[in-house]
Amino acid sequence: MDTLFTLDLRPDSDVPLHRQVYEQIRTAVLTGRVRSHQKLPASRQLAQSLGISRTTVIQSYDQLISEGYLETRRGAGTFVSAEIPDSLLTTSIVKTSQHLLSSAPSTPDSFFLSTYGQRLFTTATPSERTQDRLSFRYWRPDLSLFPIKQWQRLVNRCSLADTSWMTYSAEPMGYEPLRAAISTYISQARAVTCEPSQILITQGTQQALGLVAQVLLNEGDAIALEDPGYLSARKVFSSHGAVPMPIPVDGEGLSVEALEKLSADQLTPKLAYVTPSHQFPTGVLMSLSRRLALLEWAQRTGGLIVEDDYDSEYRYGGRPIPALQGLDTHGRVLYVGTFSKVMFPALRLGYMVLPPALVPVFRRAKWVCDRQCSMLHQSALTTFINEGHLVKHIRRMRTVYAERRACLVASLQTLGDVEVLGDPAGLHVMVRLPLAQAKLSAQALVEQAANKGVSLFEVAPYYDSAIAESSANPGFVPGSKTAQENRERGFIFGFGGLSNAEIEDAIARIKPLFER
Repeated sequence: MDTLFTLDLRPDSDVPLHRQVYEQIRTAVLTGRVRSHQKLPASRQLAQSLGISRTTVIQSYDQLISEGYLETRRGAGTFVSAEIPDSLLTTSIVKTSQHLLSSAPSTPDSFFLSTYGQRLFTTATPSERTQDRLSFRYWRPDLSLFPIKQWQRLVNRCSLADTSWMTYSAEPMGYEPLRAAISTYISQARAVTCEPSQILITQGTQQALGLVAQVLLNEGDAIALEDPGYLSARKVFSSHGAVPMPIPVDGEGLSVEALEKLSADQLTPKLAYVTPSHQFPTGVLMSLSRRLALLEWAQRTGGLIVEDDYDSEYRYGGRPIPALQGLDTHGRVLYVGTFSKVMFPALRLGYMVLPPALVPVFRRAKWVCDRQCSMLHQSALTTFINEGHLVKHIRRMRTVYAERRACLVASLQTLGDVEVLGDPAGLHVMVRLPLAQAKLSAQALVEQAANKGVSLFEVAPYYDSAIAESSANPGFVPGSKTAQENRERGFIFGFGGLSNAEIEDAIARIKPLFER
């Protein structure tokens, strides 16, 4: 395919046109804008696009060919030479380009960044995705078992049914049939109480939390976060200037007593962000008494609760736990859901269930943010839900993941005195490993496991580092161990993306580290 080539010619210049064409193509080759073996437009085509004579282009091409920048191939056209002489790569053009790159500002002081931009500059960037085959990263579902052919058929069907998905939607809240399908699904599966008009389609949990921060939080507002808790949520709210107030998590979930103490000290958080159905990362299920106490706190103080129900579909013991939102009778809960865990992360479709009073402002915020999510994927997802494919897939994966969790727990027990925390649910478990037995620190274990091709993940980063353990902030988790011990010995093991054989292989690889 011919290269789309743009040149900035100046007919009023003293430099002849053929020389301008020559110089600009030569610069493009030397700076890498066009690369070796890349095809250039035919002389007639380039002349027509530039509005100059073909003779001018041919004259420029001939000069570049004679100097070794270009080469012709019989019957194929004109290409950038396979090898550019080394002497040409030391020209002042390349040196100038390198100088510009090396002198580019690397700190925000050289730019006029907003306060938000400056906060982002100090926010840790996402870590590189591990390349280890045996990775216990917590967010990974098993994509090999997703019914991709069925999904592709639905996408194709929706793309051919009509072309409305190719243009803007008039409704920033999202595709109305999808909102109706989600409303029916979560009312049955999660006991969420809502109408389709309360549902806002988002591009996943991160966008949902970003909209919450933009609409509901001013700089300096306090927000209560679980400690330990979801690190990305902390980053989203902090980047908007909110002040995180870490609230310890114990065997019943977020400590409402500690939250009440903040309110008594006139530090009442405006929002409380919680993961009550499967607390991240401890795996604790928030008890009914805590849920009612949290709702009472919100009603009494005028606060709001953001309920992140990120992987509630996967429970492996007992009946599914209803959502906190279903207990709310005063419109204090914003419910956040996603399809990343039950389908695939790249789908980038999630949703929020909003209190009716907040629908108008969030509708405007979504319109300002990005107008709409992919209409084609929203349409395909609607059919995927309505035809029963989603429920069928979840049922299948619930059986698969239950077996993998059991395999992981059994394999971990071979390492020694391992403590598995939390409820049997989700796609990860939090455990305490016998590091004293291995005479290793958590960081050393991660490094030595990586040498064996296994990726492990410490729990320490998910605690607020500014909160020291004290009698006022015990930070207990199941098993009556302290938060400090969790920081030192705690690990998160995701099992969704590994087969039973891979789980056993990974644990077998690190087992020698515990046999000293």
